[in-house]
Amino acid sequence: MKPRVPIMQGGMGVRISLSNLAAAVANAGGIGIISGTGISVEEMRAHIRRARELTQGKGYIGVNVLFAMNDFAETIKAAMEEKVDFIISGAGFSRDMYAWGREYNVPVLSIVSSAKLAKLAERLGAAAVVVEGFEAGGHLGTDRPLFEILPEVVEAVNIPVIAAGGIVDGVDIARAIELGASGVQMGTRFVASVECDAPHAFKQKYIETTDENDLVLVKTTVGLQGRAIRNHFTNAISGEKKLKIEKCHDCLKNCSYRFCTLDSLITSVDGDVENGLVFAGARVHEITEILPVQTIIDRLMAEYNSAKTVIHSHVL
Repeated sequence: MKPRVPIMQGGMGVRISLSNLAAAVANAGGIGIISGTGISVEEMRAHIRRARELTQGKGYIGVNVLFAMNDFAETIKAAMEEKVDFIISGAGFSRDMYAWGREYNVPVLSIVSSAKLAKLAERLGAAAVVVEGFEAGGHLGTDRPLFEILPEVVEAVNIPVIAAGGIVDGVDIARAIELGASGVQMGTRFVASVECDAPHAFKQKYIETTDENDLVLVKTTVGLQGRAIRNHFTNAISGEKKLKIEKCHDCLKNCSYRFCTLDSLITSVDGDVENGLVFAGARVHEITEILPVQTIIDRLMAEYNSAKTVIHSHVL
């Protein structure tokens, strides 16, 4: 499996990366990912089929499923039945998903945050690992920076390693590949794209974030820290504050019930970016415009190629 460009778009839920964004990235030569989290299995199947239509069956389309969700098994099996190119999963480990991958002949990738977890994933049958550093948006599995963990993971496993967390330009891509990564995964940069499935208000929130102090870590009900853009909602849940849950979706295997993570993500993707969670990576303030996916990838590759030349001249 080798895309034209070493860029995989991150799977972002809820309803941030669906068929529109995934297909645009695949058509531009990268790997597109549909997030199967927080949508019904029927919706996910429809998005997989639509992405296939938009890419005319060419390019790579994967599905990301959050292990912490109750419908994890059902969602993964449905995606495999749709013959996606691969499954990627984070926020926990499932031995079963590797067995299902063998059964359906679909490669399974794991998101890891340490060499130890990468080794475990490889032993269980992962086709590749995505190593995600502290700079990532959304739920975090570590407090260590990506470029500190990446060389340890590369050394620990014999399967491809994809670098993720805080990668926003071609210089980052060159650095990751120089350290042994096969490619990179980028989420935040693709939110600020014309084709991203999020509403304009959500993308605009990214562009309006001009300082790293506009970001905050929140402990979500999944049990992990998540990086989000400061707003009314993050202030309302700061510390141990609780918010009344209108209706429990019973979506998580383990939930703290302090507020509803799913509802707060749905609120922001419905356009109310002040009263919902807006996840973003640590370097979102460096993104200043909403661009077509093809333009983003062309720029990244131009930056990557010039950075690569510089790295090689230093080595020589």
